[in-house]
Amino acid sequence: MRHICLLAWLALPALAADTKVVEEIIAKVNGEIVTRSEMERSGLEIRAEMERGGLSADKLEETVKERQKDVLRDLVDQSLLTQKGKELNISVETQLIRYLDEMRRQNNIASMEEFEKWAVEQSGGAAYEDLKERIRNQMLTQRVIGQEVGSRISVPKEEIAKYYEEHKGEFVRPEQVRLSEILVSTEGKQTAELPALEKKANDVLARLRKGERFPEVARKMSDSESAKQGGDIGFFKKGVLDKEIEKLAFELRRGSLSDVLKRPNGFLILRVEERHQEGQASLADVEQDILERLYGPRMQPALREYLTKLRQNAFIEIRAGFVDSAAAAGQDTTWKDAESFQAAVTTKADAVKKKKRLLWVLPRPGGGGKQKESKQPPAAPRPAEPAKPAEQPKIQ
Repeated sequence: MRHICLLAWLALPALAADTKVVEEIIAKVNGEIVTRSEMERSGLEIRAEMERGGLSADKLEETVKERQKDVLRDLVDQSLLTQKGKELNISVETQLIRYLDEMRRQNNIASMEEFEKWAVEQSGGAAYEDLKERIRNQMLTQRVIGQEVGSRISVPKEEIAKYYEEHKGEFVRPEQVRLSEILVSTEGKQTAELPALEKKANDVLARLRKGERFPEVARKMSDSESAKQGGDIGFFKKGVLDKEIEKLAFELRRGSLSDVLKRPNGFLILRVEERHQEGQASLADVEQDILERLYGPRMQPALREYLTKLRQNAFIEIRAGFVDSAAAAGQDTTWKDAESFQAAVTTKADAVKKKKRLLWVLPRPGGGGKQKESKQPPAAPRPAEPAKPAEQPKIQ
């Protein structure tokens, strides 16, 4: 649900002196709302993303202007997808709790209470529950995309083989290994502390050898920056690593663990994730890579088709002067009931109350009659995971 205080800046008569305009509604999607401040925030995020890309001033402005044309589209998309997730009884609460706790650990914050204060400070004062809601909606959106779109996309084996034959030159590789690491750091530690740290590393290795998943253990136990990626540090060709590590890495089989290695900065455990022999890679070795290349171009059209169907079955109203750039052809999204919102422009407390009343209102598509209000909150069974590559693309 939208989590910025509401309501509405419409064509209104003069307001009473004690009345406060809280927010401007831009669109309504099955009873949920999209606000001007959400659009402004999205615009700022687009600009920040583009600025990190190192574009020239002219190119930056051109790109930002082009991307901002789709801001309302993206917000409507997210509203439709989060609603669909709740309709499908998809829950991401366990995933959300783990994610927030992992953020707390990575930033060396002792308790969740301290983490909440830190998160609010980092966001410039946004309410913690609002931050959680944004993350929750992003997770829910990706789960719906994976379950309802990604899992239905298939790439035939024949097409993968054909692509391999036509692009063989792209799969000639040097000999290299892909490694993951767990580091128990000794930097800044006293000599008396080293035995305990070495024991910690050996205990971690014992857990891994008993079958615990390396990425999960790395995220919890590693002191390296790579902990955020589950310990993954990428591919290395021969001649790049120091001699001790290189000899070990190129001798170990795929999936094998090293012993605890004493290094200048701590105690290190390595795992060989992949090994590539020098020369032409076989189809079996690159099949997943090809699958991902062929999957991506199918994903965006399929996702946009799915979102169009959601729009066709939704009750959407767009305020005059704003455009949903992915509106379904022939669908009437004219703002119809501005007058009914006049009384909603009020104090913040009344606006919040109004928002809560709106949350479960799901008007019939195109209906002008009484809105049907569902009082059923979403349940939380475990949904199926996407059957294809886990990394979902941005909605375009």
